[in-house]
Amino acid sequence: MDDHDPLASFAALLTDRGRFLLDEVREVEPAQELAVATRLRREHPAELVSAAIAQARWRQRAAGKFGGADAGRMFFTANGIEQATRATVAAYRAERFTELGVRSVADLCCGIGGDAIALARAGVRVLAVDRDPLTCAVARANADALGLGDLIDVRESDVTEVDTSSHDAVFVDPARRGGRQGGAARSGSVRGGGRVTGGRVFDPEAYSPPLSWAVEAALKAPRAALKIAPGIPHEAVPGDAEAEWVSDSGDVKEAVLWFGTEPGLVRATLLPGPRSLRGRGLPDPQVRAPGRYLYEPDGAVIRAHLVAEVAEEVGGGLLDETIAYVTADAVTPTPYATAYEITDQLPFSVKKLKALLRERQVGTLTVKKRGSAVEPEELRRKVKPQGPNSATVFLTRVRGAPTMLIGHPVQRRKPPG
Repeated sequence: MDDHDPLASFAALLTDRGRFLLDEVREVEPAQELAVATRLRREHPAELVSAAIAQARWRQRAAGKFGGADAGRMFFTANGIEQATRATVAAYRAERFTELGVRSVADLCCGIGGDAIALARAGVRVLAVDRDPLTCAVARANADALGLGDLIDVRESDVTEVDTSSHDAVFVDPARRGGRQGGAARSGSVRGGGRVTGGRVFDPEAYSPPLSWAVEAALKAPRAALKIAPGIPHEAVPGDAEAEWVSDSGDVKEAVLWFGTEPGLVRATLLPGPRSLRGRGLPDPQVRAPGRYLYEPDGAVIRAHLVAEVAEEVGGGLLDETIAYVTADAVTPTPYATAYEITDQLPFSVKKLKALLRERQVGTLTVKKRGSAVEPEELRRKVKPQGPNSATVFLTRVRGAPTMLIGHPVQRRKPPG
């Protein structure tokens, strides 16, 4: 076992000794790691023990993304967990592919295999391509661990050199992080440049491979999907693509450009469900005075610029032309926004808010903001909420004026039966 060769270290985990150690450390808590490692190193190579403990730690982290059963059998790299698609999102995309009649997909920049696994479980044959040897080894081990090796062919190659013509569809998930090391992140082909913030690349042409190459590859296939950052400017979306923003339990996860579907369509899809809101090209909603109810659109709806569709659905307007809060006089159930009943409207004033919360005996305060520079935690420290009741305060603007709206979520009615 070569301590300086990550691929050799990973291969050692797949041996009988490596799998024994993985079982030994499966339930180890962080506080126990040192003692367990010390004990195991008396009989096993130190590097192999460290690799097994690292896998145990990553498996515990990955449970929220892949589910405990799968994560407990899969293999990971540190950045591979971050880059991999959440299982629920990957399953939804695989379902879309199968509904389009797709039976084989070239998964370019496959990473540790999250999307390939979902596609294979949907009955799709997958060619999974990545240029990094360790990443390919992890993806191959994951396919085998989950019993999908017959449907997933992992190939170590530069994705720009792969012939995809024999496949029904292409899926590309380019690397969107800077400073990659080894095979920890997705890797297609290496291209320099790009603005990087916190490790993330925001310029689509600085993806690896760049968005322009991915679009070109997509246009050669009967069907294609390109996973991109949800913050992509709408003007960067090709006119012949469908653009879809996806959230899972209210958390925006990704945007996808679909080719071979409905060119020009914009949609927001909410999981679980799925529920999809299709854009209709509506004009911006009118600004109006605050009504009894405030609607907070799902993040995917906001990213997709479909707030107008929500406003029309609930019969409302905007509090401010630059703020994605919808207000209405009646409550209309919609899966695309959370409704709040507003009880008070105040000009921004910490003193007035503190007095009102004391009067209402509010001890649990949820702070939401749009169009305000005030940080929620800072506001909580200043108002010092105390009492048995709860409330939500929105720090926002109403027709340009800094405003506080206080209320509570509207309880959704349970369906009969």
